[in-house]
Amino acid sequence: MKKLSGLDWLALILIIIGGINWGLVGLFNFDLIAAIFGDMSALSRIIYTLVGLSGVYILAASNKLTRK
Repeated sequence: MKKLSGLDWLALILIIIGGINWGLVGLFNFDLIAAIFGDMSALSRIIYTLVGLSGVYILAASNKLTRK
């Protein structure tokens, strides 16, 4: 089995954070990122951007991540 790089792990962690945040938004109308870092503050926008880029990265790297 192929080992994951540090970038792969970071992207997966950010995807999980994004998934949890979207679940909270959908279920309870509660945006955890905005609650912690401020509604559309510079830091929250950076986090949203990193989560989005992680999604694109995982999509592009999915073939590599699923190979044995």
